[in-house]
Amino acid sequence: MIDCKTLVRRNIAALEPYSTARDEYKGELGILLDANENPYDTGVNRYPSTALKEKVRGMIAEMKGVAPDRLFLGNGSDEAIDLCYRIFCTPGVDKAVMIAPSYGMYKVCADINDVEAVQVQLNEDFSLPSDSILAAADNRCKLLFLCSPNNPTGNAFPVDEIEALVKRFGGIVVVDEAYIDFADGEGVARLTEKYSNLIVLQTLSKAYGLAGLRIGLAISNPYIISLMKRVKYPYNIGTDTLNLAAELLADDVAQQVRTLVHERGKVAEQLLSCHCVQKVYPSRANFLLVRVGNPKGLYDRLIQGGLIVRDRSRVKGCEGCLRITIGTPEENVKLIEIIKQYES
Repeated sequence: MIDCKTLVRRNIAALEPYSTARDEYKGELGILLDANENPYDTGVNRYPSTALKEKVRGMIAEMKGVAPDRLFLGNGSDEAIDLCYRIFCTPGVDKAVMIAPSYGMYKVCADINDVEAVQVQLNEDFSLPSDSILAAADNRCKLLFLCSPNNPTGNAFPVDEIEALVKRFGGIVVVDEAYIDFADGEGVARLTEKYSNLIVLQTLSKAYGLAGLRIGLAISNPYIISLMKRVKYPYNIGTDTLNLAAELLADDVAQQVRTLVHERGKVAEQLLSCHCVQKVYPSRANFLLVRVGNPKGLYDRLIQGGLIVRDRSRVKGCEGCLRITIGTPEENVKLIEIIKQYES
C-alpha cells in the first residue's frame, strides 16, 4: 500500500505555514490590534473568523459522515485541484494522468503549475480504460484525476474499478465527485479511511445550490488535509460566504435532488422522441449529454429561444454532442418545445 507521505514535495513537507496572531492566541478575543484592519465596524472589517470556518466545517463534516480533520474547505473545488498539484508535483518534472473527455480544470491547473498532463481517452462507451491509464503512467506521474460521475459524459465508474486503480496507481488518486448527490450509491469517500493515496473532491455548488458561494470540499486522511491547510492562502473563504453557508446548509435539498433526478429521466425520454436527437447518453449527474444531427444549428436555435446549453461537439469523444443541464420542470418544458419547433 502506498504511503502518501513519500509522494509529497520535500519543500511542502517541511513548510512552516503562515500563522496569524489569532491562530496562536488561545484565550477569548478582546481588542483586536494585531492584523492592521480598519477598526470601524462595517460588518466585514475583520478578517474571517477561524471559529466560524470551523463551525461550517463541522456542519459539513457531520452531513458527509466524516471526521472534521478529514475535511478541507476550499474556494471551490478548483482550489483543492490546484493544491494537489502544488503539494505533490514538482514543476517541470512531474506529470498528472487524467481521463478524456472530462472536466477541463484538471489540465488547466496542470498547465498553470508546469506539470505535463497525460490524457487517456475513455472507451467508446465512456467506460474506464484502467489498463491504458496504468500503461500511460510512468514513475513521474504523481496524480491521477478521475471524475465520477464524469463531466461531460454523465456516467459514473464502478467503485471496484476506482478502488483497483487506487491500489495499483503509484501516486495520488483524486476522485472528483461533484455530482455524486445525483447518483445512486455513496461514492468512494469512505475509502479514504483505507487508502492514504486517495483524495475525494465534492462541492456545495451542485445539489446544495450554493454555486455562488464557491465552497468546495476535499476528503482525505488527516495528513493530506493538514498539508492543504498549510499550503492554502490565509482566509481563503470570506466571512459573508461562511455566514450564508451556515444559514443555508440548514435547508434540506433532498426533495430538490429527487425532483431533478426525476426530471432527468423525463427529459431524456422526451429528447429521444425528437427527430434531431440521435442519442441520449445515460447520466447519473444533473445533466444529459445529447448527440444531435446538427449541434451548431440546434445550439443557435436554443440561444435564440433564450436557453443556454454547452456545445461539446468539438471535444474528442463527444462529437456532435450538446450538454444540457436539467432545469426546473417549467424550464425543461420550454427546452423540449424549442427543440420540437426547431424540427418543424
